[in-house]
This record gives sequence, C-alpha cells and structure tokens, in this order.
Amino acid sequence: MQSIRTIGVIGAGQMGGGIAQVAAQSGFDVRMSDASLELAERGKQKIATVLGKLVEKGKITADLRDSTVGRIQAIGSLKEFAGCDLVIEAATEHVDLKITLFREADAALKPGAYLASNTSSISLTKLAGCTSRPDRVIGMHFMNPPPLMKLVEVVRAVQTSDDTYATIKATAEAMGKTVTTSKDAPGFLVNRILIPMLVEACFTLQEGLGSPEDIDTGAKLGLNHPMGPLELSDLIGLDTVLAIADVLAKDLRDSKYRAPTLLRNLVAAGWVGRKSGKGFYIYDDKGQKTGRAI
Repeated sequence: MQSIRTIGVIGAGQMGGGIAQVAAQSGFDVRMSDASLELAERGKQKIATVLGKLVEKGKITADLRDSTVGRIQAIGSLKEFAGCDLVIEAATEHVDLKITLFREADAALKPGAYLASNTSSISLTKLAGCTSRPDRVIGMHFMNPPPLMKLVEVVRAVQTSDDTYATIKATAEAMGKTVTTSKDAPGFLVNRILIPMLVEACFTLQEGLGSPEDIDTGAKLGLNHPMGPLELSDLIGLDTVLAIADVLAKDLRDSKYRAPTLLRNLVAAGWVGRKSGKGFYIYDDKGQKTGRAI
C-alpha cells in the first residue's frame, strides 16, 4: 500500500477548499487549483479566514492555523500536480467538465499516483475509463462541509484495484474520517437515499402543503434531523441538488428522482442557496439565515 504525502485538489470553492483544509490540517501537503491562480489564491485566503475565526473562538491554536495554511499551495495549472501522490477532483457536477479535468490531471501525474473524484452522482467507471490509470481511479465523496462532516463515501469503479481502495481508505481515515464503501451506481449510497427526500420536500412546498419553516421544523423535530431538507438543499447548493437529481432520474429511469418545477425555476433565477445569498431562504454575507425567499 502506497503512502500518500502530497495531495492535489481541483477546485477551490466550497467543497474543494474544505477538502484542502481537512487534508492540510491532517498534515498532508496540498496543492489547490481552480480556473485561475487568482481564484485558487482566493480559496486559500478563505480557508485562512475560517481558521482565524476558529482561533478567535479558542477551538484551534494560532500555530495550527499557520501550519495548516502554510501546507496549502495555490496553483493556476493542473500541470503543477506533477509531484502529487493523489489528486482529488472537486469541480461542479458536470460529466464533460470532470472528464476534461481527469484527462488533464492524468497527463500531469506521475505513473504511480492516484486520481479521485468528489462526485456525488457521476459514474467513476466512466471517469476511470478516460485515463491511462483506470485501476488507480476511485471516488472520495466528502460530505458538505468537509471540515465538519465525519463521513467519506469511497466509491469503487469497476476498474479500481484492491491496492487503490486500501490506500485511499487509509488516507481518508488519516484525515479523521469514517469511511463507507459503495459500488459504482448512480447516487452511490448517500445521495441515492437523500435526493428523493430533498426533491419531495420541494414538491410539498411547491404544492403549498406547508411553509419552508413548517417543512424544515417537521424534519428536525419529527425525524430528529439536524437540518431541515430545504435548509440542507440551500447549504448543498440548489444547482448541485438539481444536477444530481437529473443524473439519477436519467440513469435510473425512476420518477421518484424527478426535479420539481420550483427547483428548476430557483436555479434558473440564480437563487442557488447560501453561496448566492438566496435560495429557499435569504442569507447574509456570513451565511446566516435572515428570512424566507419564497
């Protein structure tokens, strides 16, 4: 089993930045890329800001903040992943984009390195098939937000070797995560269960059965969920929820995954949740809920 020391992360947004933070805080050297060096630097600064707030609250030391940020290198090109042992792709949930990024990362990496995707619905077998190292491709589906959520869903492509699985499982555990394992099927385990609940909550709102607060309070107090389904959708990003629902509906051909018109309209309006300041609810610049959007 190979030892992982340097991890590349494709994407410096909510998920990519969170994965980079977790990896660096666990002692890995991290190279984080985005569409431009400026965006990657901005993602690194956001991580520094988040960690700074944790220092102010007494949850981590200033030394840990500084060492974590110091282990993250913002880069502007996937070619700079050449020295990485593992690259984790955390781009938006669009298969053509992921295939392009996988091919570029594959070309940059040394022969023994591993490629992982944080995809929550797209076939790992398909992504593996577009590389020169299909046996070293695997899914590492971190939950949102990665620094807080304990789970990593490891997804084995048809081509994934036992050595790859063992190495990536050990790497996730070294980040302090609990690992579940899924075969490669649309939605894997978590989203196969989650997405029908999220879209059904949106249908109940669309049909006027209750207010957003009623729906979320019902799930929190009636089902003992920490967040309501509409709040959770806003956190994930309504565009991401819609993309996953569409993949599941297409690949599984089951109407229970169909997306409601309300969800499509909110995404078309650019109201995609916390990251845009508006989704089912309205959020301030700190991500705190301030009211109802619809």
